[in-house]
Amino acid sequence: MSEKAKFFSRSLFFLITISIFLLILSSFSLVQFPGTHFIPRSVFKLILVNSTSFFLKPNAQTELVKFPFFSSTDTNLSMRCGSLSCPNTNMGASRCYRNKTCGRNQALRKLKVFVYDLPPEFHFGLLGWKGNTNQTWPNVDSHSRIPPYPGGLNLQHSVEYWLTLDLLASNTPKVGTAVRVQNSSQADIVFVPFFSSLSYNRHSKLHGKEKVSVNKMLQTKLVQFLTARDEWKRFGGNDHLIVAHHPNSMLHARKKLGSAMFVLADFGRYPVEIANLGKDIIAPYKHVVRTIPSGESAQFDRRPILMHFQGAIYRKDGGAIRQELYYLLKDEKDVHFTFGTYRGNGIKKAAQGMASSKFCLNIAGDTPSSNRLFDAIASHCVPVIISDDIELPFEDVLDYSEFCLFVRASDAVKKGYLLDLLRGIEKDQWTKLWERLKEIAPHFEYSYPSQPGDAVDMVWKAVLRKTSSVQFKRHRKNRYARPEAFLKRI
Repeated sequence: MSEKAKFFSRSLFFLITISIFLLILSSFSLVQFPGTHFIPRSVFKLILVNSTSFFLKPNAQTELVKFPFFSSTDTNLSMRCGSLSCPNTNMGASRCYRNKTCGRNQALRKLKVFVYDLPPEFHFGLLGWKGNTNQTWPNVDSHSRIPPYPGGLNLQHSVEYWLTLDLLASNTPKVGTAVRVQNSSQADIVFVPFFSSLSYNRHSKLHGKEKVSVNKMLQTKLVQFLTARDEWKRFGGNDHLIVAHHPNSMLHARKKLGSAMFVLADFGRYPVEIANLGKDIIAPYKHVVRTIPSGESAQFDRRPILMHFQGAIYRKDGGAIRQELYYLLKDEKDVHFTFGTYRGNGIKKAAQGMASSKFCLNIAGDTPSSNRLFDAIASHCVPVIISDDIELPFEDVLDYSEFCLFVRASDAVKKGYLLDLLRGIEKDQWTKLWERLKEIAPHFEYSYPSQPGDAVDMVWKAVLRKTSSVQFKRHRKNRYARPEAFLKRI
């Protein structure tokens, strides 16, 4: 090889070596020092998105380095990250911070809520609370002063109660997603504090000489109140939040208030133009069985019952499948499929049965959903969902296939199908579902004061994710508002 060729070869090798070194240095500086880097941010973003390459810092406070091309207030990032669901998410490392960082970033984005000061007859007055003259709300600083919600099956639809309590306490020092504001023009959402499920459960029947039930009367008054408000007129109610968790709640007013965002159990008794996933929130029922601590949860070999169902068997509409499954499964020795209610000792028996079962059946009834799913989650009994039209809470951030099994109704009623499926699941496969079930269970716990990642917090985060569509409609409506305002002055 000539001297000229050798020189060219060495120069090329040296140039390549320097280029690789600068590439590595630039990559490192982009992550560690956002203000100094050689590669354009957009190019490095593509590298990360397609290769999911990342660097770890030796810092206990931040498990995963923040990438500079994500703003700390990026809505998509912070809303996809939940304080409890982050560690096991299927999202790439570049899409989500781990647990602690994720929680901090979400804390930066608060949901600002304006609350109507409705008279107590719409909320805590339904619980028998009577305040002083001109007092609208109870003192929530002390648990002993907070009116308790009725027990039994009333509790399963008590979402309205927990959300309202959280808002009343939102200005006290606490970690939470929602904060109450006093000026509606500063709010992301306007909250309507009507205990509609309690109103239906306790006051939908006529008493004495009543010609109109208290429940219907309150709904009529609510429609009159809301439609007369400037806040409602401003955007046609699009930025209002109404909790109507019981399937029969708000029955008389839902059509007139259908432009609002609803918090519901499912869409089973709503026409699609009134309630749909585009604008509304699905919230979990409050389970009525005891929450089993993770350390006390029975493992595979300590759960002798293969599958468990206890409840009403003869149902109408989509719930007719319960009867078919009952006759298919009732004589199997390792199956508990029986009629039962939550009255008397029913809740305790159901809790014992679920805690001793590997799988718990959640079968469609009069509506696609039921509290049974959330009782199963609290019992760490792997849910088997047989309800083709069910909508599930927080499914945009939770992958239910990681801790539930889904079976089409048409397959479930085939002789032997369900038994073969569940008996064929090995111990290690079941254990993987069970472990994930224990991890996500706190997301379905309602509590006061609310905790990061509990059901109250998860509902507010779901509302926060919906506000982008509310803002989109708001901004479109404002397109010609300013020119029209100018013309009025001429």
